[in-house]
Amino acid sequence: MATATHVLTPEESEAHPPQEAVVVRFAGDSGDGMQLTGGQFTLSTALAGNDLATFPDFPAEIRAPQGTTFGVSAFQINFGSCAIDTAGDQPDVLIAMNPAALKVNVKALREGGLIIADEGEFTARNLAKAGYDQNPLEDGSLAKWQLVHFNISQLTLDAVKPFGLGNKEALRCKNMWTLGLALWMFDRDREPIVDWLKSKFAKAPELAEANIAALNAGHAYGETTEMGGVHKHHLDAAPAEPGLYRTVTGAEALSIGLVAGAQLAGLDMFFGSYPITPASPLLHHLSRLKEFGITTFQAEDEIAAVCAAIGASYAGQLGVTSSSGPGIALKTEAIGLAIMTELPLIVVNSQRGGPSTGLPTKTEQSDLYQAVYGRNADAPLPVIAARSPSDAFECAIEACRIATRYMTPVMLLTDGYIANAAEPWKVPDTSKFAPFPVSFFDKAPAEGEGVMPYARNDELARPWIKPGTPALEHRIGGIEKAPGSGNIDYSPEAHAEMTRIRAAKVDGVADSIPDQDVCLGEAGAKLAIVGWGSTYGPIHQAVRRARGKGLDVAHVHIRHIWPMPKNMAVLLKGFEHILVPEMNTGQLKTLLRDQFLVDAKSLPKVSGQPFTIAEIEAAISEALK
Repeated sequence: MATATHVLTPEESEAHPPQEAVVVRFAGDSGDGMQLTGGQFTLSTALAGNDLATFPDFPAEIRAPQGTTFGVSAFQINFGSCAIDTAGDQPDVLIAMNPAALKVNVKALREGGLIIADEGEFTARNLAKAGYDQNPLEDGSLAKWQLVHFNISQLTLDAVKPFGLGNKEALRCKNMWTLGLALWMFDRDREPIVDWLKSKFAKAPELAEANIAALNAGHAYGETTEMGGVHKHHLDAAPAEPGLYRTVTGAEALSIGLVAGAQLAGLDMFFGSYPITPASPLLHHLSRLKEFGITTFQAEDEIAAVCAAIGASYAGQLGVTSSSGPGIALKTEAIGLAIMTELPLIVVNSQRGGPSTGLPTKTEQSDLYQAVYGRNADAPLPVIAARSPSDAFECAIEACRIATRYMTPVMLLTDGYIANAAEPWKVPDTSKFAPFPVSFFDKAPAEGEGVMPYARNDELARPWIKPGTPALEHRIGGIEKAPGSGNIDYSPEAHAEMTRIRAAKVDGVADSIPDQDVCLGEAGAKLAIVGWGSTYGPIHQAVRRARGKGLDVAHVHIRHIWPMPKNMAVLLKGFEHILVPEMNTGQLKTLLRDQFLVDAKSLPKVSGQPFTIAEIEAAISEALK
């Protein structure tokens, strides 16, 4: 065999730098198993040591007609040997399992990117369902991308034929064939997927073996077949601190954080919920953690769920409830009851597009007004927002701390992106978390004195009295009450005083939260990009790129939405310009203007999709012209 070696010059090396990150999107019909395929590819990527971020994108309808654009399900993963903060602006590779998946997703693919299509699904019927007049695999309309197409459906049928499956069952293995090809493309180990399949189908070993055969066939196809434009890529592991890592979704991190928060408070936890997208996974995860003193209750409706959680808090447990915007609206009166009775309660709002049913499977940040202002009368409560899937863990602990320390409901905001997306998480050393044990009041009053359930400590929190405690029988409820005694009192003086105290207690939460920091850049920069929630990743990367170009820009990201950190006014007024990217029409911008009298400008996005880095980077350039 003749061989030749060419040593790269520095100029050639700089002209073609090693690829540090790749964005891959799997797309198909909602029955094609794209979320499962993406999840298992994520597992293999994590085991390879790459940093990663994912974005599952579900169809909005429960079961749209098969083969239509309404039923397309996609899973995007950005992974590499560098720090990854977002799921990627544009895919480098699109794997399309049918014409509808191609039509919905191809415009997002970067120019020159790779399309891998299952030509077996590009039948006249499926093309018509997707709205194609001609077959895009043959008419030249995809010329600006690399295109590879072969009959994945038939190749899958051939691979699983020895197992005697029916045609429908056999075609369900297509996602494993596709996963096998993707594992070959990016030099991934198949063994963890094989182990997972054996475990998943332990009671039906023939299905496990058929799926394993499809997985191996897809891998072998990449190994042995010449496919123009498809090459094997190897991305080195990303640098990481030593420690134990796992991939985690926002819902998983939130459930673990709530358990940790209850443990740090020394309480059992009651979780009352009613299924709603995208909040339902929290109920699924917590139901598996009963050994940690967790009771889960799927109620008949949203109102029953929150009222049951309030009852649990009254009885001495940590009450938690969750929903999305429409369900939070139904819970609102009961949340007001928790504010009036001053009981600890965690309310998780996994936001989605609205109003009403809106965009049930798409992400948005449009419940900020609802969280801060959305109750009748003056009814403030602390509001916290998680910025990423892993950050939901610490936010859950913080919500538990505030709720039990100040005897108040707390609203914790996530969104559809955070709830479903995954990223690597360094499992924390739990010994480093400071406990905040609850002390129930159990001291009987002196003879002749009454119980004072609304007496106040230095932080204006009332005592938490377990019902049934001897000599401490007391009554609480939703009608206005006298300061101290809690007896019903309609007088103007009592209502004014209790309204003031409830607000002052929540304002006092600011005394126990850290000052607002600048995530990237310097205080007093010419431009501050101020964000909250899941906009963290694209903002951070856009600011990093802009600073690399010499622009004077900083990134400020807010966790404590209400009350805000005590240094916020001084910090914001030190910037010449303030730009607020958020997935709504400008709600945080309005809050900042109202509270701090700063000229904040809005960068809104309400498409149901996260911000891209490029969108924010362009806005930075425009703001600094």
